[in-house]
Amino acid sequence: MASEPVRWWATKVRQFAIHLFGRVRWGERETVGRWLSPAELALFDGMHRADRRHGLDVVRSLRRAGVTDRDVLVAGLLHDCGKGSVGVAPRVVHALAEAYGGRIRGLASAVPGMRAPLERLARHAELSAELSAAAGCSERTVELIRWQEAPRDPEFGRLLKLADEAS
Repeated sequence: MASEPVRWWATKVRQFAIHLFGRVRWGERETVGRWLSPAELALFDGMHRADRRHGLDVVRSLRRAGVTDRDVLVAGLLHDCGKGSVGVAPRVVHALAEAYGGRIRGLASAVPGMRAPLERLARHAELSAELSAAAGCSERTVELIRWQEAPRDPEFGRLLKLADEAS
């Protein structure tokens, strides 16, 4: 069994590759278009392609775990919509800062053009919750998204976090 740091790095390398090369196939887009409201679909379509791919992977993981609750699946799909079009460099710095301490974020923030994207990534759960609420998502979906990093929902919060981390 891989050690925790090895697993973390493997996940981050996979996410980096998805950021660069990940795509959403037409059939996948059509499928979510059937179960999302028009406003939710517009939010999904507005996400960076890597975040759309990741959301689809989270939904797949949730479904494999037996989740059929629409609120949870929508949360899985849209939980990163607040990240916006933040590029790969700030995402790498953000991940490293979460794993190895905020000092990394502080140093990187001194680089021109990095402060705003890093702040957006640090606040992405709240931003995603706000955007989801504005798109008409249920209160439960919004709260699952808002508390994705520190789950409060006793039934599905931890499951969403695990699916997010695994995808």
